[in-house]
Amino acid sequence: MGPATAVATFACGCFWSKEYFFSRVPGVQSTRVGYTGGHHPHPTYQQVCTKKTGHAEAVEVTFDPDKVRYETLVRFFFELHDPTVDRRDKGGQYRSAIFCHTQAQQRIATDLKAKLQERGYAVKTEIESASVFWEAEDRHQQYCENRGIQPKSFLENRWAEQTTDR
Repeated sequence: MGPATAVATFACGCFWSKEYFFSRVPGVQSTRVGYTGGHHPHPTYQQVCTKKTGHAEAVEVTFDPDKVRYETLVRFFFELHDPTVDRRDKGGQYRSAIFCHTQAQQRIATDLKAKLQERGYAVKTEIESASVFWEAEDRHQQYCENRGIQPKSFLENRWAEQTTDR
């Protein structure tokens, strides 16, 4: 019997770069990209891009909870993008959302969002129960890794803006 695993699902913009960063977190065993949170069964990338399926581009993260806590992954999620930007009006494909697989995940995600809001951040992240995760086409899996691309995270961009001499 192998180590225990858990699953977390996050949506925060284009799934290519987010998968790249989540896959590098110690304790993460695997990642895959796909679509979730919508109403259209078996969506394709082209269908999701029409912004009529209701699905978000998402990353499913399988992790060892003895090596990385779910709370750590949620904190990392909030650092990877700007959760104050509301992208639901554009079809929701790139919206900020946490899809919880357990009540404990729901509590942790809700508590961390509330802490950010208490600090004055107008967090737009949706927190909802996980639904069917439709795996994206093979060409989207490990996209950056397979093409030798090293994307920048929102955190890196924000840090660079704050330290640039003006």
